[in-house]
Amino acid sequence: MSRDVEDLLRELAPQVLGTLARRWGDFDAAEDAVQEALIAAARHWPVDGVPAQPRGWLLQTASRRMVDQWRSDTARRDRELRVSAEPATGMTTEVDDTLTVLFLCCHPLLTPTSAIALTLRAVGGLTTAEIARAFLVPEATMAQRISRAKQRVAGERFSMPSSDERPDRLRSVLRVLYLMFNEGYTDLARADLSEEAIRLARHVRAADDDPEVAGLLALMLLTDARRPARTDASGAPVTLADQDRSRWDRATVAEGTALLDGAIGHGAVGEYQLQAAIAAIHDRAPTADATDWPQILALYELLERMTGSPVVTLNRAVAASMVGGPSAGLALLDGLDESLPRLDQLRAHLFEQAGDHDRALHHYRRAAGRATNVAERRYLDAQVARLVP
Repeated sequence: MSRDVEDLLRELAPQVLGTLARRWGDFDAAEDAVQEALIAAARHWPVDGVPAQPRGWLLQTASRRMVDQWRSDTARRDRELRVSAEPATGMTTEVDDTLTVLFLCCHPLLTPTSAIALTLRAVGGLTTAEIARAFLVPEATMAQRISRAKQRVAGERFSMPSSDERPDRLRSVLRVLYLMFNEGYTDLARADLSEEAIRLARHVRAADDDPEVAGLLALMLLTDARRPARTDASGAPVTLADQDRSRWDRATVAEGTALLDGAIGHGAVGEYQLQAAIAAIHDRAPTADATDWPQILALYELLERMTGSPVVTLNRAVAASMVGGPSAGLALLDGLDESLPRLDQLRAHLFEQAGDHDRALHHYRRAAGRATNVAERRYLDAQVARLVP
């Protein structure tokens, strides 16, 4: 299947799902029907060509699946009477329900992991098998996770949140997209998750002028712009300080900084705008040595007060070490949860900078033992080998 067809199906999937869910009042069944329609399209369109009305084709195919399913239901008579009594305008193909579906998939009732999985399937149009591969779990496990998520939101009204509910629900959406992006950025083998998060963030941005939406999209773009330089020819990770900045995507950097500049000063500054501001300082520096670390440290201190996040403390420790030396960074790491990702790796790096190679070796070994992907493990093993006497 070509990338153009794949992109079209991802764009249309939530629109068709929204139409069916509103019409039939059953999100779970509608989502299953849409998945079958997407599979049929992926099979037929590359051979027969994309139909003149692709959304109408998907809607008709999914609707037939819904009708077949409901005819076999013991309560079909009551349901069919209820549906037939409703105005037929609910089946229009001109309504774009992408945001409505996205808000439902990111419902606060769901855990972040379940919300990401349901979003990828219902809004991203990915099959259960594709999502399972992305999360490195068996397809049956992912199917159960998605099924439970759909059951949790089954009784929720299919509509956009009210004006009172919208701020909290929007925060849930942004949080899910942020986590989805990080899943794909942390593990290079899952870059498609980051791409999908950016696509969905663009969609939210087009419909909502909240500065934090722009801040999140800016953060994603400014971070993702470095992706071409994050690995060497062998696929091993390259630290930010050692990256070839000529390989960074400058058009993406420009888009991200423009978004950030337009968001700052329009309402309260939130955590995504602060993170984007930090990313922008890195991206604007012509060399690693030219990075404005005192400004980054000040932003991390503000972000830490705002969020209380241990991950922010970890990043603040990096900035503190760049401003005040490795001892300043190590002092901030005391008392953090020992299971925190990257804690051992950062300690190892700072101990090595301080000249304590024994402690550095100890923490590199611990970090290697906790690595979550092959590339990271190889990198950390190389650090261990480099320090072994």
